[in-house]
Amino acid sequence: MHLGAVGIFALGVIDSSVIPIPLPGSTDLVLLLLTAFRSQSIGSPILFACCAILGSVIGGYITWGAGKKGGEAALERLGKGRFVRRVQGWVKRNGLLSVGLASLLPPPVPLTPFLLAAGALGLSRGRFLISYCTARALRYSVVAWVGYKYGRVVIHFWQNNLKGWGTPILIVYISLLVLGALYGIWKYRSWMRKGK
Repeated sequence: MHLGAVGIFALGVIDSSVIPIPLPGSTDLVLLLLTAFRSQSIGSPILFACCAILGSVIGGYITWGAGKKGGEAALERLGKGRFVRRVQGWVKRNGLLSVGLASLLPPPVPLTPFLLAAGALGLSRGRFLISYCTARALRYSVVAWVGYKYGRVVIHFWQNNLKGWGTPILIVYISLLVLGALYGIWKYRSWMRKGK
């Protein structure tokens, strides 16, 4: 939050890449808060949204590239469960649509498996970028508009009516963050053991 446009750009890159973030949808949350707290004019939410879109496109392109370079082996790292097979089947049948929908829908819809599958299963760079950029631009533009239009009203409501809930919500948030990080470390170690 303190880094503003630079922070939302970096978070967008990480959130859409293969680097696991314990809290999915972090970019949406930070973009919402930035546009609510730091928007003095319409130019601020536009800048924040553009930085989130650009960062997300770079991170998504890196993930697509990892899938293209790693091929089917990149998908195997996700596991061999029914979910991975369904993602593969969906991307094979609806490559452009699958990337667009996964990029547009909020968590808990996972993005990384769809981007890896798009690269591994041969969705062309141009088609990938058209679908992904369009969906991300739409998503983050809507989030920035909502934050700019209604963010201050929500903050005012929070300060007047829910002020006492700040500590319990923060504890739950940090707990989820820690649990997500531990799960990510555990999953990474299990992948490494299977690789050996």
